[in-house]
Amino acid sequence: MAYQIITDSCCDYPDTMYAEMDVKEVALSVTFRGETTNHYDETYLKDLYAGLRAGEVATTAAVNPETWSNAMEEVLKTGEDALVITFSSGLSTTYQSAEIAASELREKYPERKIYVVDGLCASLGQGLFVYYAAKKRTAGMGLEELYSWCLENRLHLCHWFTVDDLMYLKRGGRVSAATALVGTMLSIKPVLHVDDEGHLINVGKARGRKSSIQALADKMGQLQIPGENDTVFICHGDCIEDAKYLESLVKERYGVKNVLIYYTGAVIASHSGPGTLALFFIGEHR
Repeated sequence: MAYQIITDSCCDYPDTMYAEMDVKEVALSVTFRGETTNHYDETYLKDLYAGLRAGEVATTAAVNPETWSNAMEEVLKTGEDALVITFSSGLSTTYQSAEIAASELREKYPERKIYVVDGLCASLGQGLFVYYAAKKRTAGMGLEELYSWCLENRLHLCHWFTVDDLMYLKRGGRVSAATALVGTMLSIKPVLHVDDEGHLINVGKARGRKSSIQALADKMGQLQIPGENDTVFICHGDCIEDAKYLESLVKERYGVKNVLIYYTGAVIASHSGPGTLALFFIGEHR
């Protein structure tokens, strides 16, 4: 039977990519300068980053059950089943809302199948996870088999990133005020990842921006599964030159052929700030 993959906007894909992969998107919302939107194209992202650098604040809201329900029901009404892959439950209530919606729709459409996967991923890490799922579907993998594949492989999606300004992490409660102050004075850059519970964890530090970018590439060398990373994703918080430098490192060191580079999306940028840089790849473990 035919089935549709549904995900949310924390994949941080360019607008055209959802259609190219035949993946349905449900959007989280962002409130910035008094206006709330769930569509943030490249023009919006550039404006958001400029505002964040100037000290402005943006707030975000998860996908609620009603919005999920509407998106799922559109698929079910066509006679298709649904595989839903969500933003990490360790960072948002979006997954819980999807489960609530799916539970209600299973009663309304008992003949249809709805599977919900907590991606335990974020940004283009979630994007890479959905990318591989879509490729499996295109290759002919059935719904139940793909659902099992998602559960078995989500913890192989490695998320390694750094930020340029610790003060944004301080505001989000990720580091203490003292750590942020001292780190800023000494040009200490944190090296972070998303753990097995989908939480953001500070696991290291580097002296200076270039060293922190090199540390991301080093992590890929330590964790990658040989032969599994022809394609990697990189997201950046309006720091494209740093992203290109990271791209050059992984291509030269590990023979990566395809690299998708795009912005850290509006939802995550609202909390991580400008200068965020992240590398996503397949590894033995996170």
